[in-house]
Amino acid sequence: MESTSMTGNFLIGLREGLEATLVVVLLLAYLKKTNRSELNKRVWIGVAAAALVSLGFGALLTFGPRGLTFEAQEIIGGTLSIIAVGFVTWMVFWMAKAARGLGTELRAKVDGAAAAGTAGIIAVAALAVGREGLETALFLWAAARATGESWEPIVGAGLGLVTAAVLGVLIHKGILAIKLGPFFAWTGALLIVIAGGVLAYGIHDLQEGGIFPGLNSFAFDVTAIIPPASWYGVLLKGIFNFSPQTTWLQAIAWVAYVIPVVVLYFRRLKGSSAQPSDAVKSSQTTNQSAVAHAN
Repeated sequence: MESTSMTGNFLIGLREGLEATLVVVLLLAYLKKTNRSELNKRVWIGVAAAALVSLGFGALLTFGPRGLTFEAQEIIGGTLSIIAVGFVTWMVFWMAKAARGLGTELRAKVDGAAAAGTAGIIAVAALAVGREGLETALFLWAAARATGESWEPIVGAGLGLVTAAVLGVLIHKGILAIKLGPFFAWTGALLIVIAGGVLAYGIHDLQEGGIFPGLNSFAFDVTAIIPPASWYGVLLKGIFNFSPQTTWLQAIAWVAYVIPVVVLYFRRLKGSSAQPSDAVKSSQTTNQSAVAHAN
């Protein structure tokens, strides 16, 4: 029953992992297209460096605050949760706006980096993937803290990342053709709802840390209808970070964030033709097709 809490983190790992994977696919595709496949090794060195930095950042978040007072841990946790919400919101809107030009941007960076030498290509790959990795580590940590679980969020996120990597390999090899535009559009909207739950939990942390008042002033308490230990209580907590006992400040923060951000997000999607790799088609020349569709 508790394994249902992995679902939300699986989605986070899948979406963020697929974004990073597509960056790598585009880099490799462009190197192949320009007959510079000998530089692939440098891309993978950059990817490995980004992964190590992201894992180190996650470990720092997990073990760093231990030994502090309860109030200090809550203040740090709440603050980082709110920062994580800010990052994921920026990322969702950025992807909706700029993904269509991602291929062009990466090609320009690759051309400049190739001229600069080995370190240049490594830096491009590390920075492109590392940004996604650090954002993912912070948001997953905040989401895991909100659900109160230990290993389930890690397993869920790990499965999502593995799935994203497999999809990336299939796309790169030309075996798989998928519509990534609708995928990113709808998972972006769902991530906003998940982020709303993380924000509410971050507010609760700051209330417990004494930064905000109203810890015992509840907007609603439906624990009798949705017991936290029930399967549906665990499901709502694991996916949407829903708390059956929510303070007024948490409820206000959730509504003030989710409703306007969702509205603005769908307006952005409607007003923009940006679709990240609208269809990455399977063929023996898929590497060139992936770059073309990213534009």
